[in-house]
Amino acid sequence: MVILMPGHPPLGVQGTSVELRDLPPSAKLVAKTLEYEGDATQSGLAESTLLPQRTVRYALTQLEEKGIVASRISFMDARQRICSLESDGG
Repeated sequence: MVILMPGHPPLGVQGTSVELRDLPPSAKLVAKTLEYEGDATQSGLAESTLLPQRTVRYALTQLEEKGIVASRISFMDARQRICSLESDGG
């Protein structure tokens, strides 16, 4: 069963399945969490995935390098960044 998020096709359809295959499980979990739950901060992802902050930070770095995830500064709190799936999948 595939759960779709509004505005985001499933990761496999976006063409990122090949890039995800080469990433560690933590990065896959972070990407899937963003797919299911939508945009989130690093601390929000750590809370949702039960991964340490450092692991989430490393996973996000790898996902950003592959063009799977993008981040932007939060308007509510400029100290935080909001992470989201790239709409074009890289």
